[in-house]
Amino acid sequence: MKTEKNILIAFILNLSFSILEFIGGTITNSVAIISDSIHDIGDAASIGISYFLEKKSKKQPDTTYTYGYARYSVIGSVITTLILLSGSVMVVANAIKRIINPVEINYNGMIIFAVIGVVVNFIAAYSTREGDSLNQKAVNLHMLEDVLGWCVVLIGAVVMRFTDISVIDPVMSIIVALFILINAIKNLKKVLDLFLEKAPHGIMVDEIREHISEIEGVMDVHHIHIWSMDGYNNYATMHIVTEEEPHSIKHKIRDELKEHGVSHVTLELEGKDEGCHEEHCHVDYNVSTCHHHHHHH
Repeated sequence: MKTEKNILIAFILNLSFSILEFIGGTITNSVAIISDSIHDIGDAASIGISYFLEKKSKKQPDTTYTYGYARYSVIGSVITTLILLSGSVMVVANAIKRIINPVEINYNGMIIFAVIGVVVNFIAAYSTREGDSLNQKAVNLHMLEDVLGWCVVLIGAVVMRFTDISVIDPVMSIIVALFILINAIKNLKKVLDLFLEKAPHGIMVDEIREHISEIEGVMDVHHIHIWSMDGYNNYATMHIVTEEEPHSIKHKIRDELKEHGVSHVTLELEGKDEGCHEEHCHVDYNVSTCHHHHHHH
C-alpha cells in the first residue's frame, strides 16, 4: 500500500508543478525550464500510469493470471522509462536549436522557478524513496533527476545572471538530458532481463545446485530454472533425484533456496531408478548432472 501512496503523492506534486513550470518557462524564455516541464508532464503521465499498474500488480493470482499480477508493476517501469527516453531526446534537440539561435532570457524569473523546482521535487523524491518495486524505483529515479535538474538550472541561472552568457541554458539542459538518458537505459535493461526470464541478479545457479547436491539424500539435481516475477519475488523449479522420504527432503531444499532469495519453489522428485521423463534432460551447464539417466524412447 505504501508504494502506491508514495507514487500518488509524487503524481500530484509533479503534475501541478509541471503545469506551473511550463508557464514559467514560457514567461522567462528559458529552454532549460520549458524542456524540463515537457519532461515533467511526461513524468506525471507515466507516474499516473505507474500508480494504476502498481495497484493492479498487488492483486492475488487467479485462474487467468496464475502467477499473479506482479509484472504489471514492471510494465509501469517500461512505460515510465520509454517516456523518459523520448523526453530526453526532445530536450537535446530543443537545446541544440537554442545554441544555434540564442534568445534573451529572464534570469531572475529563472532563479525563482528553480528554487521552487528544487523544493517541490525534493519533497516528491523524499516521498518515493522507500519502497521496493522496480516501478517505484523508476518513479524515485525520476524525482531525483528532477531535483538534480533544478539544481543545475539554479546554478546556471545565477551564473548567467552575473555573466550574461546565455548559452549556459541550453548546455545545461543537454547535460541533464544525457544523465537522464543513461539512467533510463540502465533501468530498461533491468526490465528486459525480467521479461526475458534471466536468472535474477545475484543468484548463482551453479552455487544453488552445489548446495542442494550436498543435502543428505539428494542424489542429483537437474532442470534448474530460476526467474523473477518483478525483480523481488524469485521463483524456481527443479528436478531432484532422491531415495529419501520426499517430505523431509523437500523441507531441506526449500530452506536452502530461501537463503538464496527464492520464495516460490516447485520441486519434481524422481526415484533413483525412475529416469528423467523430460525429453531433453539438458540442464547440463558444464556440469555432468545428467549422466545417470539413459533415455529409453
